[in-house]
Amino acid sequence: MKMKNIYLLILVLGVLVSACELPDNVDPKSATDVPAETLMANALRDGLRHLDQMNQNVNVSRLMCQHNSMMQYPEPSRYEFSDRQIPDGYWNTTYLVLQDLREVRLLIQDLSGSESFNRNLANKMAIVDIIEVLMIHNLIDILGDIPYTDALGGFDNKTPAYDDAATIYNDLLARLGTDIATLNAGINDGSWGSEDLVYGGDVAMWKKFAATVKLRLGMRLADTNSAAAQSELAMALTAGVLEAGEVMQLPWIGVSPHVNTINDVFIVANRTDYAPSLTIVSLMEGLNDPRMDNFFSQVDTSSETDVEKWAYVGLKYGLSSNESYPNYSHFSDPMFAGDFPATFACYAEVQFLLAEAAARGYTTPMSAQEHYEAGITESILFWNGTEDEAVTYIAEAGVAYDAARWKELIGTQKWLAQYNRGNEGWCTSRIFDWPVMDPPEDMTQEDIPSRLPFPYNEPDLNLENYTAAAAAIGGDDVRTLLFWDVKHNSATPSPN
Repeated sequence: MKMKNIYLLILVLGVLVSACELPDNVDPKSATDVPAETLMANALRDGLRHLDQMNQNVNVSRLMCQHNSMMQYPEPSRYEFSDRQIPDGYWNTTYLVLQDLREVRLLIQDLSGSESFNRNLANKMAIVDIIEVLMIHNLIDILGDIPYTDALGGFDNKTPAYDDAATIYNDLLARLGTDIATLNAGINDGSWGSEDLVYGGDVAMWKKFAATVKLRLGMRLADTNSAAAQSELAMALTAGVLEAGEVMQLPWIGVSPHVNTINDVFIVANRTDYAPSLTIVSLMEGLNDPRMDNFFSQVDTSSETDVEKWAYVGLKYGLSSNESYPNYSHFSDPMFAGDFPATFACYAEVQFLLAEAAARGYTTPMSAQEHYEAGITESILFWNGTEDEAVTYIAEAGVAYDAARWKELIGTQKWLAQYNRGNEGWCTSRIFDWPVMDPPEDMTQEDIPSRLPFPYNEPDLNLENYTAAAAAIGGDDVRTLLFWDVKHNSATPSPN
């Protein structure tokens, strides 16, 4: 590990341990060992919460994909990341979760028993690995190259080298293949049970989620390694991806601190820092999108006494001044509930991935248009819409499928379907270059980031490897493209 705070924590813990070695100093009421089950549940919750985090000190992905705009303290939406050291916060939390998952592995790796017990244990290990893959690919998709082979070395390696992001991706895909095979072999042997906060130990669902992530990562390669993308697509479909109505979600209890991150920011912390971006509000209005009332609230825009004029009002992205919260739309009421679930994969995403694959000429179960329309329909149903609304929407002039505009249409609808999923929303806008992002006030398209910079404390803690990593990717600059992103954003991107 390379993180300054972790060094300090480890040093403090080391001092405390050495100072409490005498029997007289042992507190019999304090736990000395944490069960693997408890550590697993905590790591899963903390990891998924991190990916869904709204706090602008840690995760700004909802801002980067312009689903949201900053209303107070607008610096992050204006790409000023250094004051809050935002990349450091995201990096540190990711590696802390990975460290916890590593400890889970160490706690269970030497256990053995009957054949059924061993398959159950293998399932547990595979699920831990799938969570690790999820955390690592999200970190790569934000930063690019990261420490991987040498990571989590603690004091044995405080200055780990960075690995090439494309090489890590290939390894993650291979790991998912192994995990899928393991889960398939032990499909009837159970896993974590109630400690699994997502699927309750359902091995079949974890296998589907692993295959869905394999499909996701495989399609990331489409612009740089088409053959690999097609191979991963075929393997994912053979394994079996998420089906209609199926999701990967973290259901929150609804009581602080176990609440969704929107509730945590707006209700628990009583912050009013965000509003829906004008980018998404105006686009959806132009398409007569039936999901608007499920995404946003309305505002009374009337200036007359006793006259109401309700409308959706988005906040222009990247303003330099603070704005007044009551003047703009907010999240819809259900999204403020403490138990509103966080989503990390769904059937709509699967269908849009397959639509892209078909549009590129890959072998898929249906045509590009059929997958595209299935993705839209699933998203509308997911957000409590109806089949009739989906049929009407798909017929809209700006929505109806046109092969000559496949990138524009699939990219836009996938981005909309990933509302409130900032990480994937940002990836989608970079992969397709659609929809067109709005530059912040007094900026241009050339100022819009393609990545976040490496953590600001890395030059102090790991200068040699940081310098090498920055050189390897073409410079530690926010406009440096990730390996799967072949084109900078544009005000006039190609529709296909």
